[in-house]
Amino acid sequence: MKKFYAVGLVVILMMAIGLIVYGTYLNESGENQIAMRMKERTIPLQGERAKYRNLSPVFKLETINLSSDEMADAVALINGRIENSFVKKNSYVTRGQTIFELVNEDIPIKIQQADSSIAKAEAQLLRAKNSFDRYTRLKDRNATSLEKYDEAKLNYEAAQASLREAQAVKEQLLVQDSRQEVIAPIDGEILIMYKQIGAYVNAGTPIALVGNFERLTFSVPVEDAGARTLSVGERFELNFMNSKSFKKAYDTEYGAGNLGSKQIFPVYVKEIMPDLNHQAAMRKVVFEVDNSVGILEQQAYSDVELIRSTSHNALTIPLTALSENRQYVFIVTPENTLDRRRITTGADDGKYVEILTGLREGDTVITSATKGLEEGAKVTVTLVGGGK
Repeated sequence: MKKFYAVGLVVILMMAIGLIVYGTYLNESGENQIAMRMKERTIPLQGERAKYRNLSPVFKLETINLSSDEMADAVALINGRIENSFVKKNSYVTRGQTIFELVNEDIPIKIQQADSSIAKAEAQLLRAKNSFDRYTRLKDRNATSLEKYDEAKLNYEAAQASLREAQAVKEQLLVQDSRQEVIAPIDGEILIMYKQIGAYVNAGTPIALVGNFERLTFSVPVEDAGARTLSVGERFELNFMNSKSFKKAYDTEYGAGNLGSKQIFPVYVKEIMPDLNHQAAMRKVVFEVDNSVGILEQQAYSDVELIRSTSHNALTIPLTALSENRQYVFIVTPENTLDRRRITTGADDGKYVEILTGLREGDTVITSATKGLEEGAKVTVTLVGGGK
C-alpha cells in the first residue's frame, strides 16, 4: 500500500509541476503577444495639412485702455470769484471760447491808480521836456553852463522812463483784467465742472475739464514677427462682445447714427514702436479708434475683438491642432509616427492660425485628440476634407 501511495504522490507532484510550467509558458507567450500587439498598434486620428490661406485675423483682447490726446483743464489765471458761467456740462466748446467770467475787484481800482500815475508821469515829462528844450537853446547860444544842460537832459530822460514804467504797470493790469475770462484750452465737450458760480478761486485753479473723445487710442504689445505683418494706416474693426461695457464715466453725448451695442468702430494703426527699421523682439502697436458716434470714452473696456479688415496670405493650420499654450503641435512623419514640434504662431481668425516658424507647407498636423499623445506613436491619419 505504501508503494502505491508513493507512486501516486509522485504522479500528482509531476502533474502539478507540469501545470505550473505550462501556465508560465502561456503567461509569457500572452505577454509577448500583447507587447507585440501594443508595439504594432496604430492610433486612428484626424489631421490636416499646413497650407497657405488668405487670413483675416481676429485678435481677442481681454482689456483695452482707451485714452485721448485731447484733454485739458480750463484754468483760472488770476484770483477772483466766478461771476458768470456760459456753459454747462456736456456743452461743446471751441478753443479760445470764453466759458467762465471771474471778478477781481482789486483790478479796476489798480487800473484807475495806474491811469493817475500815467497822467502824473505825462505832466512831469512835459515839464522836463520844456526845461530840456530851453537849456538846449541856451547852450547853443553859450548862455548857460554845461552842468545845467546835463541836469535838464537827465531829468527829461528820467521823466520818459517814469512814464514808460507807469504805462507798463497799466498794461500788466489790462492783461490781468482780460484774464478774468476763463477760456477753453481745446475743442471738445465740458466733461467735468469743478467749480460753480460764486466760488472764489486762486490763480492756477482748474475750473472745468474739456475733452475730445472723437479720436481715442490704445496700444497692444506684439512680437516682432507679428508686428512686421502690420503697416501704419492699416484699417481694423473694433467689436465689443459685452454691450455692458458701454457705460459712460463722463456722461458725454451720443453722436448721430450710432448703432448702440451693435456698433463696430473703425480702427487704424497709428504707430509701431520701435520703428520696424530697428531691431527689437517686442514692439508696441498703437491703434486709433474713430469714435465719431460718441459711444466710447477714455476708460478701460473688456471682451474686445480686433478684426483685420484686409486679409493676407499666410501659412496656416487649424486652431484645434494647437496644444500647450499654442507652442506645440503633433505632426505625422513619413513613417506614420508622431513628432512633437515647437512652433511660433501669429494671428488667427477663430478657425485657422498663422504659423510663423516651425512648420512647412504640406506638413500634416493632428487635429483630434492631441491630449495624451506621445512622440513615436504609430498612427493612421484621416485627412479632413479627404486626401492622403
